[in-house]
Amino acid sequence: MSAALAALLDHAAAPPGGAAPRHPAAEDAPGVLPARTDAAAPVAGYVGADVPVELLTAAWMLPVRLAGSPAEDAELGRGYLGGGLDPVACSVLTRLLDGAYGRLDALVVSRDCEASLRLFYVLRELRRVEPEVPIPPLQLVDVLHLPHRTTTRYVLAKVREFRAWLGELTGDPISDDAFAAAVAAHDRVRGLLRRVGDLRGPGQRRLTGTEALGVVRAANSLPVDRAENLLRDLLAELRTREPRTGHPIHLTGSSHDSPEVYEALEGAGLLVVGEDHDRGDLLSAHDVGAPTELAVAERYQFAGPAAPRASIRDRAAHTRAAVRDRGAEGLLSYVRRYDDAPPWDFPAQRAAVDVPSAIVERQPYGEIDPRELDRALAELRAPAEVTR
Repeated sequence: MSAALAALLDHAAAPPGGAAPRHPAAEDAPGVLPARTDAAAPVAGYVGADVPVELLTAAWMLPVRLAGSPAEDAELGRGYLGGGLDPVACSVLTRLLDGAYGRLDALVVSRDCEASLRLFYVLRELRRVEPEVPIPPLQLVDVLHLPHRTTTRYVLAKVREFRAWLGELTGDPISDDAFAAAVAAHDRVRGLLRRVGDLRGPGQRRLTGTEALGVVRAANSLPVDRAENLLRDLLAELRTREPRTGHPIHLTGSSHDSPEVYEALEGAGLLVVGEDHDRGDLLSAHDVGAPTELAVAERYQFAGPAAPRASIRDRAAHTRAAVRDRGAEGLLSYVRRYDDAPPWDFPAQRAAVDVPSAIVERQPYGEIDPRELDRALAELRAPAEVTR
């Protein structure tokens, strides 16, 4: 394994937090953040792909996307959130209440799905009625995804509201220069992630899907300059790596914040060469471009197409292109229990591709039923016309 890949995967497996850029005036900042006596910058945990990380970086905070853990008991979170909800949200809430994420100086939740929105409301209520629970300053970023100008105006207002909140939190309004630098840095990282993704394509296959998932997870929690340097090193080192083996498939359906399902699929002889969730290829599909609040609003408004927000037609067109571009020879939809959106997409996705396809539904968080996996393997290796 290359040194850069090992460093990225080690970071992906480690608890969130760590070194971040130091705000030059952090020790004197009169905001609500606690005074710093160490060398670490404030850490902002965030939930969902709709949080504009550029603004967190511009506020001299370390953005860390929070992940759940299928291996840990999430009963505490279920007790607050109730049943029938994506278990990822229950796990994230449990880990927040247990302090599993370490020090968090701010918490930002996006409305990327209904589970995230419910998580925000519960956290807000906990802060109100149980002030002894150590929940950091909390903010919702409500990004909508309808393709209308009125939606853009709404999202732009939310971006400005978020920028102002960060300025109040840190006691130091975000400067235009810091904002522009953060936009450029995160765009560079997204561009590097796309180049890493290309190395999963036909004739390359330099990364397994499990490794690619770990690379994205690291990029979601490293300081942006550190992520950029490691990704550049990774691209250089992967040029001479032997191709990874396995039956190449495109993975759709639920998102994955941990590697267990990828490991099970690839342990069974598959090779995940692409996916359409926001902890994979979708994370880097769109740049911000211009260093303006409007460009940030449009980037997050039109990000996707993710299963909870995009139309069936858009999802099918995206799947068709992704299968073709990565040379996938199969389409697998993995659907987690209580994740209701992906099954609605699958018939159109299956009809849009000319490779065998299969769907496994109502799967436990971080697992795939062995019998369902065997059935899917048989369908994915069958001639395409047999599965229609």
